[in-house]
Parts: sequence; structure tokens; C-alpha cells
Amino acid sequence: MRIFRFAKVIATFLVGVLLMQLLHACGAGPRAAEKTRLTIATVNNGDMVMMQELSRKFEADNPDIELRWMMSEENILRQRTTTDVASQGGQFDILTIGAYETPIWAKRGWLKPLDQLPDDYDVDDLITPIRQGLSQDGTLYALPFYGESSMLYYRRDLFDQAGITMPENPTYAQVGEWASQVNDPASGVYGMCLRGKPGWGENMAFLTTLANTFGGQWFDMDWQPQLNTPEWNNAVNFYVDMLNNYGPPGASSNGFNENLALFSTGKCGMWIDATVAAGLLSNPDVSQVADQVGFAPAPIDAYPNGSNWLWSWALAIPQTSRSPEAAQRFITWATSKDYIQLVAEESGWVSVPPGTRTSTYENPEYQKVAPFAKTVLSSIESADIESPAASPTPYKGVQYVDIPEFQAIGTQVGQRMAAALADQVSVEQALERSQAVAERFMRHTGYIE
Repeated sequence: MRIFRFAKVIATFLVGVLLMQLLHACGAGPRAAEKTRLTIATVNNGDMVMMQELSRKFEADNPDIELRWMMSEENILRQRTTTDVASQGGQFDILTIGAYETPIWAKRGWLKPLDQLPDDYDVDDLITPIRQGLSQDGTLYALPFYGESSMLYYRRDLFDQAGITMPENPTYAQVGEWASQVNDPASGVYGMCLRGKPGWGENMAFLTTLANTFGGQWFDMDWQPQLNTPEWNNAVNFYVDMLNNYGPPGASSNGFNENLALFSTGKCGMWIDATVAAGLLSNPDVSQVADQVGFAPAPIDAYPNGSNWLWSWALAIPQTSRSPEAAQRFITWATSKDYIQLVAEESGWVSVPPGTRTSTYENPEYQKVAPFAKTVLSSIESADIESPAASPTPYKGVQYVDIPEFQAIGTQVGQRMAAALADQVSVEQALERSQAVAERFMRHTGYIE
């Protein structure tokens, strides 16, 4: 009986303890706050990897927020974010998107407007073309992490050995000649590295600017595709011949990251790509040719205006985010003047995200270590999304077309261009098939009959 009574007392005590805990948890008194988890989808390039590493500072200053990262290469990122935002899946709180997606998704109501930013964010400091590209009807819907145009990188030591002087505005005819002069496969150096990996934002980003400056365009004013034209034929033949004669093996698999690795390890005599690579190539911690890299504007041909693109990788908040206030806290931090200062303190001014803020280019410390700064800023400010081609176009965008269908069209055309580069089909066959693909999409979506 004593054992039974003792057990009953213990049971009563335990029930009382549990009731007290429950009452405390449900009461009005203080309780440990649960952390808000933000899931961030971003691209796996060097600047975004650095953002992830430095985000420990943000988490330390915001202990109520926990960050969860989903990093992937460019094509996969676009597939995942597009699928999620279009289906209202709610998988992500923060999206890394570009100047192409932002106004299109804003029109569809998929993004949170960013019209309540803190005063110290200094929106007016954002470089005007970059800010405009991330706005819809005058309202920002994404904040630029970095902005870019395109430019020509070259090895000054190889050019000196070949007796080549870089002019102020190089042409593609000159580039073709220089590639033959600095090409030295026996020593592991290739005359030209270019994007070959298929994708509307990979090989087609470069090829569209090449077609533009050769006098081509994606669509005429009636939205009829223009891919089987002499201008596109000349541009793509130039591209294929250049890489087959003077490019690295397996060029059809190389995107931005692969070519960055090739150039930074001394494998490329020249490379035409995003201006964002300038800081990385100038950083001796990551580039073996930091003391030999030269910078020039993107080459031109018959029509100068469409040769250099305009782009930004930016951070946006989908309407489906469960924590938009916390998400805005993070994206304002990651795109702020303070973040740029943090990168400078951690990795030096040469490594700060470029192309977003006027104050960066006015900073003497940045000017001192960034010989490319003037060329980058000039390229960004001169890119004309309103008039990308020799003839009038019904679309905006230098290296893309600002319609929702372009993502699918550009990706399929990019696959055919990669096949031509890999000698699986002729350039003429690739362009005819691309024309058919584009016509089918435009007819199916009602642009043409």
C-alpha cells in the first residue's frame, strides 16, 4: 500500500509540473523566440558564394533569422525559381533573378514591390540603367547584387609578345586575327574562350550580342523570327570557326564559370564575357594572371550598339514568401553600401560587387585597385536596351528579348547552336531548325498567324 501511495504522489507531482509548464508556455510571459528561417535560391558564382560566407555577419546581427541556402548553376537555378514562382509553390523566401525576369514577373504579380526601403539604403545611389532594368512602372521589384555589361579580357603579356596593340574600340575582324596570333595549344593557351554551354542566358547571351553587332535581330516589328538571315549566318559561322580553330577542347560545355577558370589559370588569350569577372581576374588570390589581364570594350562589327549587354543579378521576394519582412531585411543588407564595405574589409576593394552603386565608382580606394572600373561603368551606361539591333525591334533587351516566351525559345535555340559548335549539324541547319522552333512558339502563343 505504501508503494502504491508513493507512486500516486509521484504521478500527481509530475502531472502538476507538466501543467505548470503548459500554463507558462501558453501565458503572456516571455518565451524564447523561434527563429525565422529564410530559404534563398541563388546562383553558384564567386560573388554569391562570398555573399553566403559573409552572411554569418547578418545572422550575428539578426539572431532571430536563420538562412538556408540553395545554390545551383545558372540554368538549374532558372528552372527551379521559374517553376516555383509560376506555380506559387512557396519554396523560397528570396530569389536570385535577373533583369529579364524582374519586370515580367512583376507584371504577373509574382514579386513583392520594394517601395518601402529604409532611407539609409540610398536608392538614388543605384546606377540608373541597372535600377530601371529592375523596375516596373517606376517601382523596384528586385535589388541589384551586382550589375554588368560585357567586355573583352586579354592577356597583355601574350599581346606584347605578338606585337599587338589594343585599340580603344576593337572590332571582331581584329579579334579573329589576334586569336590566331596568340593561339598556342602546345603550351596550353587558346586564342579565344567563349560561352558554348546551351541556355538562353549562357551561349545565347553572347551569341545575341554577336548577332546584334553583325546586323541581326531576333524578331522584326511583326514578331516574325529572323534567325535564318545572312546576318545570323555570318555571326554564328564566325563564332563556330573562332572556337573550332582557336578555342579550348569541349567549348560547347563551357559557360561563364568554366571560362573564368580557364582564363584565370592562363589558358585563354582572350575572353569576351560579363564585366563582373574583372574583379575576380584581377585578384591574385584567385587568378594566376592577375598582373597580366587587360580590359577593353566588347568588340563591334557593322552595328556598334548591340555588342555589349546589360544585366544584373538581383535579389527579389516572391509573393509567396512566408516572411517578407525578414526577407527584405536580408536583401537590403546584401545590396547595401555597408555590404560593399564589408567585402572590401574581408577581401579587398577589388572583390566588391560591381556595377550597382555610383558611390563604388567614386571611391578612391576602388579606383586605385580597379583599372577596369572606367570601362565597366562606361559599358553599363552605354548599353541600350531600347535599340539593340540595326533595325527597329518590338522588344527591349540587348542579350535577351523581354517576353515570357523567350526563356523557352532561347534555350532551345541555344541547344541547336551548341550542336553546331560540336559539329553535329551545320550552322545553316542549326539556324533553319532554330527558325522553325521560334516560329512554332510565336504562332502557338499568338504573336504571329
